[in-house]
Amino acid sequence: MIIRTSLTGPFPRSEALVGATRDFDRGRTNAEALEELYDRTEREVVQLEERLGLDPVTGGFLRWADLFRPFAETWAGFTVGPVTRWFETNTFYRQPILHAPPERTAGAIAARLPKPAFELGAKKAHVLLPGPYTFAGMLDNRSGETEEALVHRLGRLLAEEVKELRSLGYTTFQFQEPLLVVHPPKGAKAESVVAAYKSLAQALDHATSIVWTYFGDAAPAWPTLWRLPVSVLGFDLAETQLDSLPKSPERRGIGLGCIDPRTTLVEDPSEVVRIARAAVERFRPPLLWLGPGGPLDLLPWEPATRKLHLLPAARQLLAQSNGGGR
Repeated sequence: MIIRTSLTGPFPRSEALVGATRDFDRGRTNAEALEELYDRTEREVVQLEERLGLDPVTGGFLRWADLFRPFAETWAGFTVGPVTRWFETNTFYRQPILHAPPERTAGAIAARLPKPAFELGAKKAHVLLPGPYTFAGMLDNRSGETEEALVHRLGRLLAEEVKELRSLGYTTFQFQEPLLVVHPPKGAKAESVVAAYKSLAQALDHATSIVWTYFGDAAPAWPTLWRLPVSVLGFDLAETQLDSLPKSPERRGIGLGCIDPRTTLVEDPSEVVRIARAAVERFRPPLLWLGPGGPLDLLPWEPATRKLHLLPAARQLLAQSNGGGR
């Protein structure tokens, strides 16, 4: 069994970067100074990830104001909508408004991925993208398409995005799907989700693919989740009880969201290892992926950094019991 650790969502911005973005909005600093700080802070995140042995690395996705903004700003058919609460958190996103069937803009998303992560080699970089079901469900759809048709269309467009990124050398793709567990799809919606991921699977061409869920219990959505043709299924341990998930004869990579971004309290590595061993016994996964249960940008920079040190500690304990597997 291979054990991997990584960020599973954006990292919080530093206090300096938060202050600089406010100063830029108020005309107290210029674009060049802000760009320099963004680049320096992204490199700090990459250095932190490397120091902790995280692989692949993300660079923090600090420039992404929210999960959907790069798409709403660059894909045809969208405008950027009003500030909207991000699930049951104290954070917000700009809800995309879809006025017509969307069309992607070649090269736009690739240009917005963190460059310091790419500079290490695209094979070491971790791409975070919205999942098609969450994307479709969280936007304001004025296009006239049904939600099922929109999920399928977004799956095809994201597949085109993945194909382009694969051509640049990227090999690890994670799709953020909190809505899959907050409002599990049924019937035709569930079928549209499976169809969307079949499109993605063709574009992935054997790259590592991860569906990461959070903010809800994965058990009600498990029948749909297990049908998705992806390498790893990830869920938030703060929301999902391991013994509530059915066993399956098919071996599949499992992702454990073992860091809770809703609290500054640091988790106990030995407890994480206990749960991880139970997951290994239950699912016999060829790949065990450890990371935060949800986006760490729900926390400030310093507490998030402290909590992230759990991952190498837990990985080392697990590797010792796994004969050194990594």
